[in-house]
Amino acid sequence: MNTDASDQRSADRSLTLRPAVPDDLGEIAELYIATRRAVVPAMPAPVHDDTSTRAWVAGLATTKEIWVAEDDEILGFAVLDNAWLDSLYTGPQHQGTGIGSALLDLVKAQRPGGFALWVFASNTAARGFYHRHGLLELEHTDGSANEERAPDVRMAWPGTDPISYLRGQIDEVDDELALLLARRFALTASVQGYKERPGQPGRDLDRERAIADRMAAHAPGLGTAAIGRIMSTVIGESLDAYETGSDR
Repeated sequence: MNTDASDQRSADRSLTLRPAVPDDLGEIAELYIATRRAVVPAMPAPVHDDTSTRAWVAGLATTKEIWVAEDDEILGFAVLDNAWLDSLYTGPQHQGTGIGSALLDLVKAQRPGGFALWVFASNTAARGFYHRHGLLELEHTDGSANEERAPDVRMAWPGTDPISYLRGQIDEVDDELALLLARRFALTASVQGYKERPGQPGRDLDRERAIADRMAAHAPGLGTAAIGRIMSTVIGESLDAYETGSDR
């Protein structure tokens, strides 16, 4: 979920931050709908109608941790899901008054070990807000995994011990990479039996370039050249493993 927030503070606002209760959900839904409409085109238009959105918000209380900022009415809210900040929104007419900053400070206090979130790449105001509050951009995607199919950015606040948080993120990626590489090696070995020239002699450099281009489209932050070098090594090692295995 992407965000819209401000970091300017208002000295004369009496703001209460508290956990949401079931009676808040209707007001939260209307604030969410109004904010999402107001922020277009910085964020893509919503893909769900208002009725579906209200039902989605009504279900949040059973699975997520919700906090609201209020001053006689709800002015903004944040939704937490374990180590993810799913949503942080300030109502359109209340932006620029420090509500987003107050909610984000609260989220940091609730998640001192760090948290991550997704923000649309086009939402430069939100990205700038998070940068100013110490968040890092960790990943850029083409948006193929989100409902709007719009490029997005994974950002993170690395918590009170940034090295531990970031190393934990690295460990998670390495574990996923190990499984993907094992699958990649096995598939490379399997296809060799159907090729006229198996192993290293049958390498198809045109196909390898096409692979790098396709992967770079999914992860534009890496670039085709870097992915090409990485995949050249992966393919080469896969073929070496196949040839070594077939000689046994």
